[in-house]
Amino acid sequence: MSELVNASLQPVNPKPFLRDLIGKKIVVKLKFNKTEYIGTLKSLDNYFNLQLDAAEEVIDGVSKGTIGDIFIRCNNVLYVGEHLE
Repeated sequence: MSELVNASLQPVNPKPFLRDLIGKKIVVKLKFNKTEYIGTLKSLDNYFNLQLDAAEEVIDGVSKGTIGDIFIRCNNVLYVGEHLE
């Protein structure tokens, strides 16, 4: 089991990884609290600031509703991944 987990946690180059996620539904976990945003990655810049479309706010695993378009500054991001439903 640990071999499977280790294989999925391989380091990747962030720029191509994030560019491949443009137009896809992603999850963004914030560093400073238990907040996640799930939405479609609309764009990113050279600093890895993220713009999400139709974003949903999730706190402690509970959806707080759809916010719409949001901008997330790079220094607040703990991790980004593709949202698999």
